[in-house]
Amino acid sequence: MSSPPLPRKPPRPRRQKNNLIAEYLPRLVEPQGKLDRSQELVREMVDTSLKLLRGGTPVGDIKILNAALRELRYAFKVFAPYRTVRKVSIFGSARSARESPQCRTAFEFAQRIRDAGYMVITGAGHGIMGAAQEGAGPDHSFGVNIRLPFEQGPNAVIAKDPKLLTFRYFFTRKLIFIKEADAAALFPGGFGTHDEAYECLTLVQTGKTRPMPIVFLDTPRGTYWKTWKRYVEEHLLRQRLISPEDMALFKVTSSVDEAVEEITRFYRVYHSARTVDRQLVIRLTQRIPESLVTQLNHDFSDIVVKGAIVQTGALEEERDDAPELARLPRLVLEFDRSSFGRLRQLIDRLNSNA
Repeated sequence: MSSPPLPRKPPRPRRQKNNLIAEYLPRLVEPQGKLDRSQELVREMVDTSLKLLRGGTPVGDIKILNAALRELRYAFKVFAPYRTVRKVSIFGSARSARESPQCRTAFEFAQRIRDAGYMVITGAGHGIMGAAQEGAGPDHSFGVNIRLPFEQGPNAVIAKDPKLLTFRYFFTRKLIFIKEADAAALFPGGFGTHDEAYECLTLVQTGKTRPMPIVFLDTPRGTYWKTWKRYVEEHLLRQRLISPEDMALFKVTSSVDEAVEEITRFYRVYHSARTVDRQLVIRLTQRIPESLVTQLNHDFSDIVVKGAIVQTGALEEERDDAPELARLPRLVLEFDRSSFGRLRQLIDRLNSNA
């Protein structure tokens, strides 16, 4: 299966030192109601920044906020042309040798997920990250690098690509890793990989990011993540530190085929989700039979606060959605906003009936 054409890389115009304050600030002093939503939010950001001066905030704290804002603004700009292309964030050790089984598996997985129409996001390092970037190729890759005093620079595949970003802070880097991803694939790694694994799981489990497939991929006959899963079952699940439904939030496998299928199947019927007031709106790639809606109401009534799961078109409150989203059918329910493992099971039920 050939990959769909990607947007052209944005040209890098020569930077001109315009006086942005003189250009935009007069617009932001317009009375309430005369600004669009973007202008209102920027005005609020400017107001917050000025409060730093009024409050006598130390220079060191201001430098942190300034650097974080600049990093995020630039990252949003780099990712913007690729918003409609699904992406997988890939995590794993930078220390793995290129010919190791882990790197060979990462290379194959990235190649396969690219052929399924996805791009990859890695930490831009060597080892598993470099192998994944090599498998996907530079045109289908982003590098989200971190500036450290003791690590080597970015891998050769992404080193000179405009889709390489280098962050000062782990928290801004993590935000981009999750915000821009439609799935996560984790390979064997050290503290950093486990940190990223639990970050993904926590954000999905608590609903602080949208639902997404999370795959832990061992090498053939490998036991790295299988051993980790036993720990989760014996020490977290058995002691009721997590719910049985939380085990649906991730998949452990040693098969590249299964890993790719886990990600691509997730988006067969489920497309995306958003909230409108108290309602969860699940966008679908196609209408589902009303008999399935009835079955979902029976089997998932425990996560519906009141009313029922209803299949409908776009809500009036979604009128600002992109046209390609406005045309999609919806499932609408008043979700309890806590049972995200059960929500994942509902999504799996939708996709299994495709």
